Amino acid sequence: MMVLYFATGNQHKIDEVNALLPGHWRVEPISALGFSGELPENQDTLEGNAKEKVAYLVQHFGVDGFSEDTGLEIDALDGRPGVYSARYAGADKSATANMDKVLHDMEGKTNRKARFRTVVALHLHGTYHFFEGIVDGQITTLPQGKGGFGYDPIFRPDGYTETFGQLPPSVKQSISHRAKAIQQLIAFLRQQS
Repeated sequence: MMVLYFATGNQHKIDEVNALLPGHWRVEPISALGFSGELPENQDTLEGNAKEKVAYLVQHFGVDGFSEDTGLEIDALDGRPGVYSARYAGADKSATANMDKVLHDMEGKTNRKARFRTVVALHLHGTYHFFEGIVDGQITTLPQGKGGFGYDPIFRPDGYTETFGQLPPSVKQSISHRAKAIQQLIAFLRQQS
């Protein structure tokens, strides 16, 4: 059995990935290593943050693993909030405050194009590999829906009339940026026998 450590504390994410992996792979949370706390995210790109979190696992625990970082990139805001999506309105990482700041910054803007982008960084056998998932869409003028998290209520994916906050979780999961990046990771791991 090949074990990879996922730099997350979210057991739901762990379970999702394990359900998709080939039988000889298993994902464990970093808590299995005795880690509890915040991993570093000091880089100015999604790629940099994802790699930094995995590098921490490699350096401190000597294990292979992967991490991901996700950002909302808005054309009219020159790609902001981007890598700062979780703390766009401040260090307390309030989803409501972040949405409010985006909507405020978007006032009067006609170009509402945006995308969610996830980058997965994998460290395996001494080498880093990167996988990217993107979903394009539009920023709404008001929050719609109570589902999801983060910016989901103000992001309407292209081809849909509902926001991520309104779409059923199964639909969101099938088209999400994170799912696309994880699928690429899994396809890569299937080739590593």
